[in-house]
Amino acid sequence: MLSRKLKLTVIGGGSSYTPELIEGLIRRHQEFPVADLVLVDIEEGREKLEIVGALARRMVKSAGVPIQIHLTLDRKEALREADFVVTQLRVGLLKARIRDERLALRHNCIGQETTGVGGFAKALRTIPVLLEIAREMEELSPDAFLINFTNPAGVVTEALLKHSNVRAIGLCNLPIGMKMRIAALANVSPDQVELEMVGINHLNWTTKVVVGGVELTQQLLKAQGSMSGSALKNIPDLGWDAEFIRSLQALPCDYHRYYYMADEVLESQKRDLQTYGTRGEAVQAIEAELFNLYRDENLSAKPPQLEQRGGAYYSEAALNLMTSIYNNRRDVQIVNVRNGSTLPCLPPDVTIETRCRIDAQGAHPLSVDSEVTPQVRGLLQVVKAYEELTVKAAVEGDRDAALQALTIHPLVPSARAARALLDDILKENEGYLPQFK
Repeated sequence: MLSRKLKLTVIGGGSSYTPELIEGLIRRHQEFPVADLVLVDIEEGREKLEIVGALARRMVKSAGVPIQIHLTLDRKEALREADFVVTQLRVGLLKARIRDERLALRHNCIGQETTGVGGFAKALRTIPVLLEIAREMEELSPDAFLINFTNPAGVVTEALLKHSNVRAIGLCNLPIGMKMRIAALANVSPDQVELEMVGINHLNWTTKVVVGGVELTQQLLKAQGSMSGSALKNIPDLGWDAEFIRSLQALPCDYHRYYYMADEVLESQKRDLQTYGTRGEAVQAIEAELFNLYRDENLSAKPPQLEQRGGAYYSEAALNLMTSIYNNRRDVQIVNVRNGSTLPCLPPDVTIETRCRIDAQGAHPLSVDSEVTPQVRGLLQVVKAYEELTVKAAVEGDRDAALQALTIHPLVPSARAARALLDDILKENEGYLPQFK
């Protein structure tokens, strides 16, 4: 690509995750030579932006890397002539996440940031903001790539691909986390692990595993059935039933626990609510600790406590993708893109999470070798239909689409419950949902 001085803009730059991204930019500066890094936030995030920005400058100075760090609340100026734009924002801040989680539990539903009730509420708030950013990019940086980390990543990316002309690619740390986990189990380096995943963001099944040129899918299915523990800090540690894994014939992702173990997760969340609160409240406490660390003028590296935040391999995923685009590497990565004909069981215009060839033009889906079995297809089609309706509701302010989206979601028990949930979501998020007025 490209530009003489590579410009990367991060929207949501005051995020506690940003130091991990800075660490990756420093490590990969020779192959991804960012000259100008612009961290953007909103007025409510000004203090965090300044704290993170100061730490970023210390990290860059300590590493001796020539990256200029710019802090701003002026999003349009930040987007002007950008080469890459990373979105990692949270509309409504953590307060909105906590409200979502508590609202869901009040209705006897799982409260989670990206799945079910919480993911739905967050999508309604978030999609209009991302589309506004996309319109600004169309004017100010039409050739830039938008790398979307904002959750729910698959739904948000689908809205961008359906309703804008930006070159958007959705990204999640879950696929690379699975790859790292398998590499550790097999005691090999991650570049020796090849995965085939079928599905959508936070609902993908690993259907094929090749390690060092040898397929090990069946061996890993047997091992997974005897393992407990989650690769992600923000997912309950419940373990998998060996018979269930054998009958599924695929490795579920960590987020499948919300579907396959819904009763156990709900009970666990209810118990937690009585002690320390929701996951959002736990994150709030972690973030308070992190920002206290970030304020330390002697700190010039990413603190290890950041791992507790739940974003393992975020930097690795982001830098892998942007570096491959910048260098036209034509390697294979798992990202969120338009389906096309990749999964015939889903509409062509929806977003899926799949293996793609990455080059200077973006991400190109590869064919899927494995059959999409009924046990995968059934849940996949239902949740994708929910996502399609959610995008329609968020873009058009369509209450009917919103009601049907909630009704068909597997984690909402009935149409009556869906209507009560929708009424409360619209009421509690009134200031963020002008499209429904």
